[in-house]
Amino acid sequence: MRIAYLTGEYPRATDTFIQREVITLREMGVDIQTFSIRRTRDEHMVGEEQKQERDRTFYILPTNPINLLLVHLNLLLATPKKYLQTLKLACSTSQPGIKGFLYQIFYFLEAGILAQQIKTRQISHLHNHIAEASGTVAMLAAEMGVFTYSFTLHGPYIFFKPYQWRLDEKIKRSQFVACISNYARSQGMIFAPPEKWQYMHIIHCGIDPNLFNVVSHKEPGKRLLFVGRLVAAKGLPILLESLATLQKKHPDILLTVIGDGCDRKLLEQLTIKFGLTQNVKYVGYKSQLEVREQLQQTDIFVMSSFAEGIPVVLMEAMASGVPVVATQIAGVSELVENGVNGYLVPPGDSLSLTENIEKLLTSPETRAIFGTAGREKVEKDFNIRHEIANLHQLMTNSLQNNSEKSTCYKQSDMPPVSRSKKQQISNETITINASSYSTLKR
Repeated sequence: MRIAYLTGEYPRATDTFIQREVITLREMGVDIQTFSIRRTRDEHMVGEEQKQERDRTFYILPTNPINLLLVHLNLLLATPKKYLQTLKLACSTSQPGIKGFLYQIFYFLEAGILAQQIKTRQISHLHNHIAEASGTVAMLAAEMGVFTYSFTLHGPYIFFKPYQWRLDEKIKRSQFVACISNYARSQGMIFAPPEKWQYMHIIHCGIDPNLFNVVSHKEPGKRLLFVGRLVAAKGLPILLESLATLQKKHPDILLTVIGDGCDRKLLEQLTIKFGLTQNVKYVGYKSQLEVREQLQQTDIFVMSSFAEGIPVVLMEAMASGVPVVATQIAGVSELVENGVNGYLVPPGDSLSLTENIEKLLTSPETRAIFGTAGREKVEKDFNIRHEIANLHQLMTNSLQNNSEKSTCYKQSDMPPVSRSKKQQISNETITINASSYSTLKR
């Protein structure tokens, strides 16, 4: 298979799960060619993995205006009907208002560049991650270039504005949808016609547990770790409030914050306000290797988010045998089982967050039990080898099924046949499709 992968900005330090997916599929023999709307900023080049991926990725923007005009003129002249149908689709799925319409025209122009690249490289299928803006480009490119597309449905942000981003139309037109959790699938099903539900499959983001050594828990803990973007959705002010309470009883408690974002200055100001300058370290983005090393020096991993999918960093902590305290939102409970491999707390509740961190700080035994159970959970349900093997099989079966249907229904390419012969062909087609669907469900 030769597959195109598209995201809005690739590779980023915060989207290592996409990089791992791409690399693992390549190891399975799939020719993955990566595309991105924008070029990744240097601050995300935290490891050799990111640098290598950036060097081999095609960036749609910025583009030469003359090249843009020639690309679209070529597409219009080659398949005028399809080109105009795609323009109509872009207009009909535009967000409200002049601004929304203008953005949609930009997505249409970007889609033309992508469609031309995919056709030139003879790529058979396009897969998109993060289904908002880049998902729109993927849908329009597939329509314009007459190839199939699919996408991975993460959330949570697309669920904030599903109608504006026309999640319904994206699901309806996709070859299949890979949902990272049952929660994500259920939210997508709200906007999908029932006949498309069977094409929405659970494919977890995953990690390689073998890369993570298990931490030993023998002494009372004091080292906390947070990894993620420093934005409002992560709920870090709640964590800082909780830390200010814990500091009174545990003056040497230390929170390391790995990541960066638009809220960093605000959080640093809150850290000073709460008197936590000696207890909180902001260290910026780190490479995958550096995160693994930091986990080896961690007693508890904390996540105070208001909105998430299933954070890969939670999987990494659990694979390291580090107990987690996380908010009970979206699909998190599909990974963290309360009282079994971690604690789940209500989002926005600093008191509950404080109480459960306190339990783990003072009990090495509980941390060890949770750590062992967490490692087992990741190995069983979130092993990237197993999940990407499922995705590979899904792609193979889906594209093969599409090819078979295309062959079976090209009646104009077949010699004239009698009515009885046509009925036989129709029955064989139904049998083929049922067989493929049965395989896909397994």
